[in-house]
Amino acid sequence: MKAIRFTTLTALGAVLTIFATGCHPEDLHKITGTRPPIGDVNPAPPITINPTPPINDTTMIPQGFEFPRTNWPENREILKEYSIHFGYDSSAVRAADKSKIASVADYLKANPAVAVRVDGNCDERGTEEYNRSLGEKRALAGREELIRLGIESTRVDTLSYGEDKPANTGHNENAWKENRRDDFVVLTPPAK
Repeated sequence: MKAIRFTTLTALGAVLTIFATGCHPEDLHKITGTRPPIGDVNPAPPITINPTPPINDTTMIPQGFEFPRTNWPENREILKEYSIHFGYDSSAVRAADKSKIASVADYLKANPAVAVRVDGNCDERGTEEYNRSLGEKRALAGREELIRLGIESTRVDTLSYGEDKPANTGHNENAWKENRRDDFVVLTPPAK
């Protein structure tokens, strides 16, 4: 009689544990050390979660901020010499390139009306999707470094070109080194 009560209490405890922890019935053996007979416990029906619609709250955007800056004239020449380069399959800003980013930050501090776009680029190796993602990580790394140097985040846009805009169209290590880069593009407000 005591063995039956103990078994019943153990089974009841296991069932309560399943409900409390959200454990799947087939995993009951991990808790009790025994497998339940097939068909003894029915799994709960799946829960459908409706995704929350995206928030469209413009109150969080600073006054005067325009995104994207599609109608702002671009100048790729002003900061051309300050492009930074990355190691293979990396989005880490190299110590040797931090002085270039500091020069970009100095330019932005001296010209408070302009913004900058950091264009992330990759070499041709890897899939298009992977390179687009890596280019985004590289652009964001350049952006974060500018923000760390005191540039307002609202003045720094990013764009990933992936492998689409090579600086060197060669197919060797020298070309790939040139293509793994961030370019800094000056964006000027349109004349009113």
